[in-house]
Amino acid sequence: MANAGGLPAEAGVSLVPQRQDDESFADFAYRILCDELIVLDIKPGEPLNDEVISRRLGVGRTPIREAMKRLESDHLVVAYPRRGTFAAGVDIKDLAEISEIRHLLEPAAAARAARIASPQLRQELRDFAREVGQLLPGMQSQQDLMRLDMRVHRTIYRATGSRHLQDVLIRYDNLATRIWSLVLEKLPPVSQHIAQHIELLECIAAGDSEAAARLTTQHVTDFEKLIRAVL
Repeated sequence: MANAGGLPAEAGVSLVPQRQDDESFADFAYRILCDELIVLDIKPGEPLNDEVISRRLGVGRTPIREAMKRLESDHLVVAYPRRGTFAAGVDIKDLAEISEIRHLLEPAAAARAARIASPQLRQELRDFAREVGQLLPGMQSQQDLMRLDMRVHRTIYRATGSRHLQDVLIRYDNLATRIWSLVLEKLPPVSQHIAQHIELLECIAAGDSEAAARLTTQHVTDFEKLIRAVL
């Protein structure tokens, strides 16, 4: 048994993800496929067959095609006339350009979140900072750590209150995480890198925009150094 990306399933383990109550079928398919493409469960260059994916996710082919169009605009898949749709390649040479864009946008996003976050969201950020601190000591899987990193980034992006900024930041964080996934096996445990988020979340919650921007700049810089150290 295999998923749409050709992944084997362990006997007796269901790989069928669950759709959230408020989620459209297209959004559901997009969320699942996006995650699989980011963490390279679907390998670069691997074909994506909408009929196979439709059966696996229990979703009609029209929502799958809608999800594929979004994934193509995110540069996560590539569609070729008469050939089909394939997972986009991961080019390490893109790291410098992606990092440059993130250096410009991520600190600005963190500073904006620190300025405008609502009291309710600030409390959510404080709670999340504590959760990250509790999760890290028992988290051994590099992939689990990577997904936690993505959760933090998306929480901060949401706190900016800007849908347009959030969309751009997610797109480039996805591309950066694909590069991370490519070298994940070579990296030392990245828990210390993830731990930087605790202070960052607390600074945003406290409204310290200057510290939030500084810590974010350091985080993006450390990420690039971490990757380049194993290339």
